[in-house]
Amino acid sequence: MAAPPAERSFDVIVVGAGIIGSCGDSPAFVAAIANGGATELAPAGDASRPAWAEAFRVPEGWAAATSGPAGVIKATKAMAMFQTLAAKMGAVVRDRTEVVDVARQGEGNTIVVKTSTGDEFHGGKCIITVGAWASKLVKSVTGADLPVQPVHTLVCYWRVKPGHEEELTTEAGFPTFATYGEPGFYGTPSMEYPGLIKVCRNGGPPCDPDGRDWATGTGAGGIAEVVARWIDEFMPGVVDTAGGPVLRQPCMCCMTPDEDFVIDFLGGEEFGKDVVVGAGFSGHGFKMGPAVGTILAELALDGESGTAAEAGLELEHYLIGRFEGNPMGNATSH
Repeated sequence: MAAPPAERSFDVIVVGAGIIGSCGDSPAFVAAIANGGATELAPAGDASRPAWAEAFRVPEGWAAATSGPAGVIKATKAMAMFQTLAAKMGAVVRDRTEVVDVARQGEGNTIVVKTSTGDEFHGGKCIITVGAWASKLVKSVTGADLPVQPVHTLVCYWRVKPGHEEELTTEAGFPTFATYGEPGFYGTPSMEYPGLIKVCRNGGPPCDPDGRDWATGTGAGGIAEVVARWIDEFMPGVVDTAGGPVLRQPCMCCMTPDEDFVIDFLGGEEFGKDVVVGAGFSGHGFKMGPAVGTILAELALDGESGTAAEAGLELEHYLIGRFEGNPMGNATSH
């Protein structure tokens, strides 16, 4: 067989150049306060209560806490930055390239990645980080079921009520925020679009990444209404819900049953430790991208992660095998 062209031969092939690939509940709330990671918000009238707290109405029986180490990542700019850095370090980024198969070539050490256009890319190792398509690709490659469910959600931007525009900005110290519960809700300060604030709900209805309605998402019509009701209860004085969100951006999250990540070797006789998969980041993986990307790269290249070991991170917690005989994985309740 003729050798593949040099421009299609690589040490490691990363399938899926999202944030992970490009980088190579209430008990938690109580624990955060107990271990000093968060401080319960002072009641109204207390001198230590921050000004931004007045934007929220905390219902009877609820508690609120604040934590200093937090921030906002501008996702599009972060993605562009990591892909640019990857390219500067020698990576070749191929956009709009659908991968249809990953296989070992004969009995050798070469992994072949095949695309829908018939192109083949050859590498010694492979990292699969294809987001919402993880289950489909792993199923087609190995026949195994990876318990990662894509869900459709909406990123909603709402109009700030007149007179409060400056209060909800990062310059005014307004924080990111989230609530525990089912469903949970979260938001960020007004920063991307002047006069608008992002407030969303976690998760959404299950979807097929190849067959969803990109405008609203199948079954997602009620997401904005659910968020509006939450705003009317928790932020009625500062955010306007009349007419719905000003902007709606469709999005997908990839959920595991326990909402923990999948970081593991694809395994089996065919792949062993030559193919690594990172999936199921369950709506909270973006900020972990640089660390998880480093871990995946080390697993692919070295068969183990020194970064995880130094941090005391037990990767057994993220293995695919945790779902064998236990469909809820690490979850203690559901």
